[in-house]
Amino acid sequence: DAAGAGLGSDPAEVLPPPPPHLPGGAPHEVAAQGADGSAYPAEHASLNGTSGDAAGYQATENGAAADEMAEPMVPEQSYEDAVASAEEARLWDVVTADCLDFDAWTALIEETERIAESNILKIRKVYDAFLAEFPLCFGYWKKYADHEGRLDGVNKVFEVYERAVLAVTYSVDIWCNYCQFAISTYNDPDVIRRLFDRGLAYVGTDYRSNTLWDEYIKYEESLQAWSNLAVVYTRILEHPIQQLDRYFNCLKELTATRSLSEILTAEETSMYCLTVENSAQVLDGEAHPNDVEKTAEPEVSSSTEAEDKAKYVSIREELFRKAKEYESKIFNFEQAIRRPYFHVKPLDKPELENWHSYLDFIEKEEDINKVIKLYERCVIACASYSEFWIRYVQCMEDRQSLELANNALARATHVFVKKQTEIHLFSARFKELNGDTDGARAEYQHLHSVLYPGLLEAIVKHANMEHRLVSLHQTKTTLCFLLSLCLSVH
Repeated sequence: DAAGAGLGSDPAEVLPPPPPHLPGGAPHEVAAQGADGSAYPAEHASLNGTSGDAAGYQATENGAAADEMAEPMVPEQSYEDAVASAEEARLWDVVTADCLDFDAWTALIEETERIAESNILKIRKVYDAFLAEFPLCFGYWKKYADHEGRLDGVNKVFEVYERAVLAVTYSVDIWCNYCQFAISTYNDPDVIRRLFDRGLAYVGTDYRSNTLWDEYIKYEESLQAWSNLAVVYTRILEHPIQQLDRYFNCLKELTATRSLSEILTAEETSMYCLTVENSAQVLDGEAHPNDVEKTAEPEVSSSTEAEDKAKYVSIREELFRKAKEYESKIFNFEQAIRRPYFHVKPLDKPELENWHSYLDFIEKEEDINKVIKLYERCVIACASYSEFWIRYVQCMEDRQSLELANNALARATHVFVKKQTEIHLFSARFKELNGDTDGARAEYQHLHSVLYPGLLEAIVKHANMEHRLVSLHQTKTTLCFLLSLCLSVH
C-alpha cells in the first residue's frame, strides 16, 4: 500500500553512473607516485585508498560539464614563482628519504603554505605527494579542496573531492565535506540529492553516519520538501545507526504537523488513490441489481487522515524496531571504537581486539555487503596493521570474491603497509596458491632487492616455492643465487 511504498530499496541501484575518464589521462600525475617513487595502485576504483586514479574523473553538474562552467582566471605560475626556503628544501629531502615520516610531511605542508600561500602549483605538489602516501587523511583532502577553491575556483575543488571520495570512500566526514561544498555551489536539488545518495550508498549504514544523514535532513528542510524529508527519515530507520530514537521521533513529529498529501511521494499518492479506487469497485460489486427492493447505495469505505497517518507511522515503527534490535547486537562493538579514523599513532590493544571481535561477529552474516563495509571501516582505523589486511584478503577469498581479495591485497602492498615484511610474504604465498607465479616471484624480488636484502625468511620461502614449482636443477640454481645474496649482505 502507499504507506509502505518504496521501502527496502538500495540507493545504489538508482545512483547515476560513475563519471567518465577525461581524455588524455589524469591531470595530477604526481598523485600516482609516492615520494619514494613507489607505484600507486590506481586501478582500484571506489574503495578506500585509491586517490591516484580519481583525478581523471569528471561529472556533469547543473546540465553542463564541469569544464564548461565559468571559472576565475588564474595567473600562469611555476614552481619557481615562490623561492623555496631552506626549511622547505630540508623537509623535501627528509620525506624523499623516508616517505612514511608523517611529522615531516605535515611540517612540509605547513612550510609550503607559509611561503607559497598563493602558488597553487606548489600547494598541489605537496598535497599530491602527501596524499599519495596517506590517502586516508580526510582532513587534508578538505584543506586541499579549500586551497583550490581559494586560488583556482569550483572546477578544481570538484576534482579534489572526486579524488578524495575514491581515496577514502568509506569516510562519513569526507562525504559530509563534499555535500556541503555541493550545497554551497549548485542550485539544482537533483544534483545535490544524487551526491547525497551516492555517499549514503557507501556510508549510510555506518553506525556513525548520522552526521551525513543530518546534512541531508537539513537540506530537505531548507527546501521544505516534506515528502523527500519523509523518505530520508524512512531510509534512516532501515539501518542500525546511532540516535535512531531521535530520527523516529522526528518522523512522528513531521507526520503530525504535515498533511498526508505533503509527506507522501507522488508514487505513494498514486498507490493510495489506486487502493481507494479498488475498494470502491469491490463495494459496488456487492449490490444485486435484480433485487426488487433496492437498498441504499453503499458508501465507499475510506479511512480518515488520522487513521492513514497512524498506519504510515506504524509501518515505519516496524522498521525502527528491527533496526534497534540489530543495533543492540553491535552496540558494544561500536562503543569500543574510540578512533574510527586513520592516524599514524598505534591503536591501543583493547581497540585492536575489539575490531577482531567485531569482524568475528559480522563474518557470520550471509550478506557480503555488510562484511565488506565493516572491513572497509576497519582498514581505515587499522590501515597500518598487516594483520587486518591479511584477514580481509582471506575473508574475501573464502567467500569466492577473488577480485575483492586482490583489490585489498594491492592496496596493502602498494600503499598502506608497503614496507612491512609480513604483507609481502603473505602476498607471495597467496599469489602462488592462486596461480600467479610471476606475481609471487615479483614479491620475493621486491623483498630481496628493495625492502630487506638478505632477509633469511624471504630467501627460504622463495627457495621453497621454486622447489614446489620447477625442476631440481632450476631449484639449485635459484637457491645458489639466493644464498649468494644472503652471504653478500651478512
